[in-house]
Formats: sequence, C-alpha cells, structure tokens
Amino acid sequence: MKERICQQQERKTVMMGCWMLNESVSVILALSWLGVNLYLFIDTFRWYGEEESFFYTRVILGSTLAWARASAVCLNFNCMLILLPISRNLISFIRGASICCRGPWRRHLDKNLKFHKLVAYGIAINATIHIAAHLCNLERYHLSQSAEAEGLLAALSKLGDTPNESYINPIRTSHTNTTTELLSTIAGITGLLISVALILIMTSSTEFIRQISYELFWYTHHVFIIFFISLSIHGAGRIVRGQTPESLLLHNVTFCRDHYAEWQAAAQCPVPQFSGKEPSAWKWVLGPVVLYACERVIRFWRFQQEVVITKVVSHPSGVLELHMKKRNFKMAPGQYVLLQCPSISSLEWHPFTLTSAPQEDFFSVHIRTAGDWTRALRKAFEEDGQTIKEPRSLPRLAVDGPFGAALTDVFHYPVSVCIAAGIGVTPFAALLKSIWYKCCESQTQLKLSKAIHIALHWDENTDVITGLKQKTFYGRPNWNNEFRQIAYNHPSSSIGVFSCGPKALSKTLQRMCRVYSSADPRGVHFYYNKESF
Repeated sequence: MKERICQQQERKTVMMGCWMLNESVSVILALSWLGVNLYLFIDTFRWYGEEESFFYTRVILGSTLAWARASAVCLNFNCMLILLPISRNLISFIRGASICCRGPWRRHLDKNLKFHKLVAYGIAINATIHIAAHLCNLERYHLSQSAEAEGLLAALSKLGDTPNESYINPIRTSHTNTTTELLSTIAGITGLLISVALILIMTSSTEFIRQISYELFWYTHHVFIIFFISLSIHGAGRIVRGQTPESLLLHNVTFCRDHYAEWQAAAQCPVPQFSGKEPSAWKWVLGPVVLYACERVIRFWRFQQEVVITKVVSHPSGVLELHMKKRNFKMAPGQYVLLQCPSISSLEWHPFTLTSAPQEDFFSVHIRTAGDWTRALRKAFEEDGQTIKEPRSLPRLAVDGPFGAALTDVFHYPVSVCIAAGIGVTPFAALLKSIWYKCCESQTQLKLSKAIHIALHWDENTDVITGLKQKTFYGRPNWNNEFRQIAYNHPSSSIGVFSCGPKALSKTLQRMCRVYSSADPRGVHFYYNKESF
C-alpha cells in the first residue's frame, strides 16, 4: 500500500515537473504580472499611508484613502495591458519577426486570450476594491460635515467656507444627499459609466452567454470605448485632495495639527491649502489605445479592399466552402482570417481558418453552421436552401488578415503531431495541401524530417476533406498507446502536438503531453499547441 502511494506521489511530482518545464514561460509571465500588481499596490498603499501632504486627508478618510489610490494604480496598469493581447497584427508581427520566439517559445503567443482574461480579472478585482473604498470615503466625507464632528476633523471640513481658502472636503454641507453629490461630479459620473461598462463586458463574456448569443458578446464588448473614454477623464474632478507643496513649506503639519484652533491667527500655522492630483490614467492607456486604434485603421483599410468570390460549395452537415481572391493576399499554412458580411452585420468579424495552400491562386475557408451569424451567411449564399446563388448575386465579403496561429509553428519542431476532430480538420487541410504541392514540384526536393500524424474523425457519412465514405482515420485512437509509441520512436526530441477540436479532446491531449514528457531536460518533451482565436 505504501509503495503504491509513493509511486502515485512520484508520478504526480514528475507530471508537475513536466508541466513546469513546458509552461515555464507562461508561469513566469503570470507571476511577473502578479508581482508587478502586488508591488504597485503595496508601494502606493504605503506612500499614501505615510506621505505628509495627505496627512489631513487621512484624518478624514483613514486607511480607505490608501486602498482607493493603490487599487487605482493597479487598475491603470491592467487597463494598459488589456488591449495588447487582442492586437492581432502586433502578435503576428512578433510571431514572424522576433528572433527570440522560436520553437516551443512561440506557442505561448497563442495564449493571448488567456492573458487577456487574466488581466480582465485583475481589472474587476481592483475596480471592486476602488469602488468599495470610495463609497466609504464618500460616507466619511459626509460624516465629517455632521454636527457630531469635532476637533481637527471639524476644522478641516470647514475649510473653504471663507475667501482665500481651498477645501479638502468636497461635500460642503451635511444636508447634501451623497448620491446626488456623487452624480454631480465628473468623478462620480465617469465612475458610474466605468462600472456599468465593466459589468456589461464581464457578464456578457461568460461562456454561457457566448454560446447562446455571440452577437450579444460582440456588441457588448464594444462598450470598452465608453470605458476607456470615461477612465481617461475620471481623475479630472480631483475629488481626493492633498496639501500643496507651497503650503507644506509654510504649514508644518507635525506642529500645526495640534494647533488647529489658531490657524487663522498664528503666523507659524497659516491655513493649509489643498489641491487635487493631476489625472494620470490617460498616460497609462494612451499608448495601447493608439496601438489598438491603428489595428482598427488597418482593419478598415482591408475592409475597403475588394474580395472576389470565385466558388461556393455547399457540403453536408451544414458546411459552406468559399473560394476567394484578393489583391496582394499572402498566406501561410495554419493561418486564419476574419470575415465580415456587411449585409448581415456591419460590425461583426468572425475568425475562420484558411483551408487552401499558399501555392493555390485563391484562398478558401470552410464554415460550419453553428450560430446566428453563420446560419445567416449560409442563407445569404443559398437561393432556396439548396442551390447556390449566381456569382453576381452573392453578398459582399470583407477579409481582414491573415493572422498567425499555433499551426504556423508546425515546422519549427523536429517532430510534429497534428490531431483534429470535427470541423477542426480545417487548419490541417492547408498544411496537407501545402506539403502535397511541394512534393509534386519536380524542381523541389523536399526532405520531410517531420513526423506528421493526422487523425480525422467525422460523425457524418463522408469524410470532410476527401468526400469519400471511407474516413481518413476512423474511430478514437488509444492516446496512451499513440503517445507511448511516439515517445519511444523519438527519444530526446522536442515534439509539438497541435490540436483543433472539442474541449474534452484538448484536455485529454494536454494531459497526455504532461504524462509522457520526461522530467529529464535531455529526454523527450511534448509541447501542446491548441488552435484558438
């Protein structure tokens, strides 16, 4: 019994070591992101908890001042990062141009959406802390104006009632309704807009909503424009105020805080002057917003380019094949494009993998009917539900891309294993076609040192690629046997595993990569790459 437990623990340790080895870059990136957040939060919290210019502000607000400001800095940092992972042209540029992203390292670029979600969680957490802290601040501002307030607290709240005085408490009377006061300020209005936009974006991003109505997710996500505009001007109200540098030179806080009754008369303690800090959120997000705006400009430019539809084929199981041509369109196997059909929606862009080879004089996609948009697209191309319309009556399509995906790295590994299921065969169709064309070229001597294993599984009567009743590969493989044999045939190799298919298949393959990767750096290692858009 003890031996069995020891073997299980040893196996778990080995699997954890393999996982750490395979995911080291992602782990380092996630820990770095977390470390920067913690550093910014702790450093800002300590600064606002100790800074002399905010001593009188802390008298009114207490520690919630530091909580509000620390979370605000972290919020700005994460808002700076949130747009970078979804800048597709930037990621494609890094994938193709950066010499440091080679082999197993490049696959971490395909986890851009996971990092985007991670940063979104950081925004949600810090926004919650920021809102809660400022609600407490607002209540404390209001209480300091009440009749029960006395001493230094009362003296600070009365500042600003006479000429040549600057206020520290934005709420000027205890009879003011805090909600009305909040909604009458720039910070309050923009804060409400930011909160509503964030709630709409986060709730519509859940997997349940995306599956039920992708359109709702797509349109609601564009509320980010309101989010960033409101964020940029949120600090313009300058509600949280600190003592000015000039006032600190004349007004010694350490001495004068105990002589607040003499501020009007004593020359040693003149009335302290206060001002709000310069808004800084726009400085954090300006660069990424400009970069993302360039992405949209590029997309609009590509939208204007003419796309000629040369062929439309309707396959069984609701699969529509489109052949298209576009001037100066260059692609590589495994890349994908974004399609828009203005007659269906002028805003929606949907990703589809290219199924044609670079050697062909057209590019093609296979689109399975799986939602409202794809259903409307199929209907737009079919005349009576079966017959394809004449080319002159086909709707206009716009194409953005191509963009790099995981499969573009298939030849960067000594050994590659490609696994597909269902409509997931489409990324590998372009790869197989490209290899076939290269092999057929009489002047090209192609030495394939790669081991490419394609597993195709389709639930209908015919194969999705060949159209024959005999499947290219029928049935579910025994993954333990497959990975064991591959590891035996290719010891001490870095093996890239490329997958496109259901989540259950993805989880199984990811587990197999961990199980059959060696803990020894000199042994065999499986690197899992999943197609994601």
